[in-house]
Amino acid sequence: MLSGLVNVMGNEESNDSKVVKGGLELWEDGHTTGRRTSARIKILKDEKDKKAKQDRVKRTEDNGGRKRIKVSQKRIGNAPSDIEMATEHKGFEIVKKMLGDRGGELMNLGFQVETIDDGGGHAVIEKSASLRVKETLRLFNKYYLHFVQEEEKRCKKSGVGGKDTKHIKKNGAAKDGKESVPHKRPDLKSITKMRENNAILYPEKRFGSIPGVVVGHQFYSRAEMCALGFHSHWLNGIDYMGQSRNKEYSGYTFPIAVAIVLSGQYEDDVDNSEDVVYTGQGGNNLLGDKRQVRDQVMQRGNLALKNSMDQCLPVRVIRGHDSKSSYVGRAYTYDGLYKIVQYWPEKGVSGYTVYKFRLKRLEGQPELTTNQVQFVRGRIPDSVSEVRGLVCADISDGLEDSPIPATNLVDDPPVPPIGYKYCRANQVADNVKIPSPTFGCGCKGTCTDPKTCACARLNGSDFPYVHKDGGRLIEAKAVVFECGPKCGCGPGCVNRTSQRGLRYRFEVFRTLKKGWAVRSWDFIPSGAPVCEYTGILKRSDEVESFADNNYIFDIDCLQTMKGLDGRERRLRDVSIPAGSLGDKCDEKATESAPEFCIDAGSNGNIARFINHSCEPNLFVQCVLSCHHDIKLARVMLFAADNIPPLQELTYDYGYALDSVIGPDGETKKLICYCGASGCRKRLF
Repeated sequence: MLSGLVNVMGNEESNDSKVVKGGLELWEDGHTTGRRTSARIKILKDEKDKKAKQDRVKRTEDNGGRKRIKVSQKRIGNAPSDIEMATEHKGFEIVKKMLGDRGGELMNLGFQVETIDDGGGHAVIEKSASLRVKETLRLFNKYYLHFVQEEEKRCKKSGVGGKDTKHIKKNGAAKDGKESVPHKRPDLKSITKMRENNAILYPEKRFGSIPGVVVGHQFYSRAEMCALGFHSHWLNGIDYMGQSRNKEYSGYTFPIAVAIVLSGQYEDDVDNSEDVVYTGQGGNNLLGDKRQVRDQVMQRGNLALKNSMDQCLPVRVIRGHDSKSSYVGRAYTYDGLYKIVQYWPEKGVSGYTVYKFRLKRLEGQPELTTNQVQFVRGRIPDSVSEVRGLVCADISDGLEDSPIPATNLVDDPPVPPIGYKYCRANQVADNVKIPSPTFGCGCKGTCTDPKTCACARLNGSDFPYVHKDGGRLIEAKAVVFECGPKCGCGPGCVNRTSQRGLRYRFEVFRTLKKGWAVRSWDFIPSGAPVCEYTGILKRSDEVESFADNNYIFDIDCLQTMKGLDGRERRLRDVSIPAGSLGDKCDEKATESAPEFCIDAGSNGNIARFINHSCEPNLFVQCVLSCHHDIKLARVMLFAADNIPPLQELTYDYGYALDSVIGPDGETKKLICYCGASGCRKRLF
């Protein structure tokens, strides 16, 4: 979808003088560090004549290259080094030679190695452990939102409107005789679904650290930890290996603890950060008042902690803390490995026997992060006036509901982003004709019944969003059909989620190697709309005359739906109405390249500043609302993950390695500075 790139690859910092002109860094020797441009546009800049261009196109076709590279493209492998491919499945042998034949240490380094046949007899090395963690949590979030939608339907059917329910008996009958309502734990149902599908990342319990989960990682529910196998129970504080692992670990005494959660549920807990006194398991009334109602005994989790101490085995420590961002009201942060140094029984505050375990944090780990409310990313400003390095109070000039400040702590003197005009919505070029509004659904007030809503039927007979958190997209689709101007529903309809503008507080900030970047001051839940990519909607063939434009975004929704040029198909249950391909569509021409694009060079919004990452936290989604012409779909960016405050927002520009061929027939290469653990090291 994106035919652009940002200066995540950039040029190394040097002592050369530079000035800012038109939003680009212009050096005195004449070269620039590009912000965002397409592979096709970059090539056109280097072309000298028509013959060279024809030669380039021919060479590109011969090498399987493409003019424009897509965000939705599916890659076989992510490693861009000399060991990316090894014929005859020799990938593991190469890695072992590089690491001194210590293959097991790959896990400790945080990488998961897989051999995958690309269909041509090649073995490729792909997926860092952190990416596998992300993908597992994304699957969990997809299941979670599916079950949220299911619960919303059931609550509506029962007439309770989603209100909290109490006094429900186990058999589902309410004490007052009224119809029972469904339970409110779609997160637990998601865990069950993942276990049924063998989708838990690490289903077998293990000692020590877990690949891909670093100190400071934040979970937004206990269920997320279960999805990874980081802590396998959604309620118990102590996770341990039972006697069933005796044969696998014959030299150990079981049970053995592997992880504990400090959730503050026991009145006798003492937490002094790196020195913790942890109250054992059992005797708590589980009513939230932390009261002990009976004695604890040395069994199960308590015995597991004692055995871990005796055998000098560390445990993972996760701290729970109140959080408005979490749907359960608490977030959980991994604070590293601790060793158990002492235990003893004593009479607790309520007069019952409790077991106490003293834990000390192992040295050499990253600093603790839980006590810093915003973790390692710094404090969130309460207002624009508190922002350090402020160079522009509001880049939107009042067009957005909340100001978007720009900060620059890099340049000397600091300069603001310039060379463009902020616009909230797309502007249309004179020679582009927007179709007339499509006849919509006949719903009144808000769309509620997917069986009768015409727009819902286009999305596979269900709404693509849930109401939760102001509207969240359940999963990525080839295209989302929203309600439009001729629908009977109002602006509060859930099927208008992407049409409500920016809902979070954003900041544009300067980076050392990537130019301008974007972050949010607010937590963004997965599936939430972040922003639309806006600019001037124009025909793609016109862009060739704009060689210096670096903000081109191809609308390749049709190509994605057909899975062309390596794109990952997203069609799923979408129903494409007649006429969606536009009038007199030239099938062959349409398949070769997207017909329309969005040019954010001179006009655009905050999306033009969002950088590339090889492991992004956003994804691109085409949306249709005012009309049903897929070639002119709106381009939206949605949250792929639960994004904590002040984390940079990124999406994958989708270039395939070695896919850009210059006019001389040589492969063009551009370094990537995204910093992801699974970075491909090159943008293309």
